[in-house]
Amino acid sequence: MHQKATVQASASPAHTDRKPDQRLGPLLCWAVVFADIGTSIYYVPGILYQNVGPLAGFFVFLTMVVFILLTLKYVEVTYRFPQGGGVVTVSAKALNHWFGALGGMFILVDYFLTAAISALSGILYLSVVVPALGPQTTMLGLSVTVWVTLLILVLLGILNWVGVSASAKVSLVGAAVAFVSDVAILVTVFAHISPAQFFALLSKMFTSGHALSPAMVLVGFSGSFLAFSGLESISQLSPVMKVPRRKVSGIALFLVVLTVGLTSPLLTLFATLLLPREAADPVLSSQLISLLGGKWGGAILQTEVAVSASALLVFASNTAIIGTYHVFLALSRMQFFPKFLLQRNRLRGTPHFAIALAVLIPILVLLIVHGDINLLGDMYAFGLLGAFTLTSLSIDVMRYRQRKAGTGSQPAAPPDEEAPEDPNEQPEPEGAWARSTINFILGMITTLLVLIAWLTNLVAKPHATAFGGTVAAIGLLLAYSSYRYHRKQGRAPVIASGIEPGFSATTLALLSAESTHNDAVISAALGGPERKAVVFLYTNPFPMGPPPELYRFDEPHLHDEQACFWLGKANHLAQKAQVPCRFLYRRQDVHAPYRVWRMLRPHDTIVAPELVAAFRKAHADQTYEEVTTSGIVIHLIKEKAA
Repeated sequence: MHQKATVQASASPAHTDRKPDQRLGPLLCWAVVFADIGTSIYYVPGILYQNVGPLAGFFVFLTMVVFILLTLKYVEVTYRFPQGGGVVTVSAKALNHWFGALGGMFILVDYFLTAAISALSGILYLSVVVPALGPQTTMLGLSVTVWVTLLILVLLGILNWVGVSASAKVSLVGAAVAFVSDVAILVTVFAHISPAQFFALLSKMFTSGHALSPAMVLVGFSGSFLAFSGLESISQLSPVMKVPRRKVSGIALFLVVLTVGLTSPLLTLFATLLLPREAADPVLSSQLISLLGGKWGGAILQTEVAVSASALLVFASNTAIIGTYHVFLALSRMQFFPKFLLQRNRLRGTPHFAIALAVLIPILVLLIVHGDINLLGDMYAFGLLGAFTLTSLSIDVMRYRQRKAGTGSQPAAPPDEEAPEDPNEQPEPEGAWARSTINFILGMITTLLVLIAWLTNLVAKPHATAFGGTVAAIGLLLAYSSYRYHRKQGRAPVIASGIEPGFSATTLALLSAESTHNDAVISAALGGPERKAVVFLYTNPFPMGPPPELYRFDEPHLHDEQACFWLGKANHLAQKAQVPCRFLYRRQDVHAPYRVWRMLRPHDTIVAPELVAAFRKAHADQTYEEVTTSGIVIHLIKEKAA
């Protein structure tokens, strides 16, 4: 497709009904991410122990290095893509629309399993306090634990149907409780072991009979990425993040690295080495962190950790459900998934079909695996590492193109004095570090390491490959069918708008919700024999876009059906004519066409007669009419930039 792009040009003011103080600063961004990553520690040690034994802590320490490198790239994602969307947006713009669809399938696999494993783990921790909820009791072939987990998922679905939304402030409470509980456990452990005993534990990892063979290193390294699931959530916060995003996300992820680095590796190490019998037990391994708290902290700390872990894990499951149905909505707006998923019920105004599907699939997964948490952990790797790999690779591709073009991130269009741009909607220029050769090399090394981990899991964890591959294949088949349908209707969906550095547009064609001459403008822009590069700009001065919210992909034109229609039609005809083109969208800003013109400085600007006034300050050197089969358009020719 021709809409491939790596940097979105500055956007016009939107969402102005959201007050600046409602956007998230570094602390709340940290809270949302840590509330996701921080819950992984409750089930990761037990799952890792089944694969690598006492070496679990070592591999979490080892993978922590790659996690830090990945955070540098995810900081870049937040300020490059203020519309959010994570791997879907990044891969669609860096590579093409099919990679965007594939990224959507990866993140869906991740969310499905997060919802299932978090809810199940939450009930297992609660069974520390309420033993009757444990897996020892069975009913109709399933443990009580699984039945209660299924009930929790159904209740979460009902809550989302009623209209429960994600809250950063609630995440802050959860993240604070999780971090304080983790630190309390570490304090009790260090209060009861001497430095000599601590170093003896470290050496015990390597003298336990588990040799560090190349195969063991690959399996342990790839499997321990599960401890860092949740990093991708920072990329979903871009639309609600305070500016400058580069600073906010940088501080937030520094806090994430600090808190995760302090807790996750050490808790994994202590839980697996101090409680080896429990770590090997199929039930107790799912309650390790609570049992570790109780080893020296007594019943009070053990109970507090069990109860708080249960609540936080159920909260994480709900977050995954919210993320799932927002991805469904985004893929439907991109015209990859059926349109019925966008339908909202009249009573609550929530997308009931998308929510139902977001709950049904984790329920089916739990039933298929009979609540085996270790099997769920193995299945996790496909989507998580697939999303990490695709995001990392896409950032590398963008960096390479910028270096080849000799530019940094495309700067925002010069602000018009009469209508200043909203900084919340603009991509931000990069700092010197982001453009450095060292950062570029580190980025490629990061991609290689994550790719190795993903490929290892494809071989070492066949259940993950089978489940993730099946889900991705079904999703891509739906996407292809939907795409073909729209092509037959004369439209090629535009997934992401924007212009990458180095794209030189000869022609700017203005399409508008106000105009009745859009067909004529498209015909004139694509009708010449020279196949000159075209930028199609669609403006809609009427509607205000929906306010940003957590986990929602906010590409503006996808919320405007008429914009999708006209840009899709232009894209389809451009592909047939083999004309390179890009697409921009602006709303509620009468000065946007001129600002885009100033940014592009095109030779030819094609516009409907009634919209010529939008370019009056361009001072065209020549103006002439063209009569097309669809109507009259005006050409504004600029021979030399002012």
